[in-house]
Amino acid sequence: MRNPHLPFIKICCIASAREADMAVSAGASALGFVSAMPSGPGVIDDHLIAQIVAAVPPPIATFLLTARLDADSIIDQHRLCRTSVIQLVDHLAHEELHKLRRGLPGIRLVQVIHVTGEKSVEEAKSVAPNVDALLLDSGNQNLTVKELGGTGKTHDWRVSRRIRDEAGIPLFLAGGLNKNNIDAAIKTVRPFGLDLCSSVRTKDSLDGEKLQAFIAAVAGCSR
Repeated sequence: MRNPHLPFIKICCIASAREADMAVSAGASALGFVSAMPSGPGVIDDHLIAQIVAAVPPPIATFLLTARLDADSIIDQHRLCRTSVIQLVDHLAHEELHKLRRGLPGIRLVQVIHVTGEKSVEEAKSVAPNVDALLLDSGNQNLTVKELGGTGKTHDWRVSRRIRDEAGIPLFLAGGLNKNNIDAAIKTVRPFGLDLCSSVRTKDSLDGEKLQAFIAAVAGCSR
């Protein structure tokens, strides 16, 4: 059972049943599956996502990362993948979020905010009433080829802390987290959860030693 005094840990970019089993055995509370993206690591086919998700035991949460921008398309995608959570890596119009709520009752929505500065705080506060949680990452959806996560870079955690204090809903922290900076990240932001991918992978595969080292570092953090 997860220690309630430690952040919820989500391992993203899961690419196989073996990786899913490894993450769960190490103590992850959630798994992230990356569908088609304009850039970034970990993309797998929706049918493979569905196959892996079907074998994930409860109460492990499963996140579908989607870059789609219209509710109808996301609902169709979810009907195949069947995850317990949808992670929106780009920004949908509010009416599309409302349509998602109606179309997928009981499925939690997590909105990614790419932390770039003051504008990110207002963005987070605007979308917070329409989703269940926020995930703060390093990226930029305004580039010609959008960066929607998986950069392995940190951002300004002081801005993340402001979002945590002002948005009023649970918050996941992502972006360049590793065993060496996680204590400072937790102390600065006080997130509900942590999300990581690149720091626990070697040559595009989940690395059991790195994963165990990260989870041990989280367990050793002084809250």
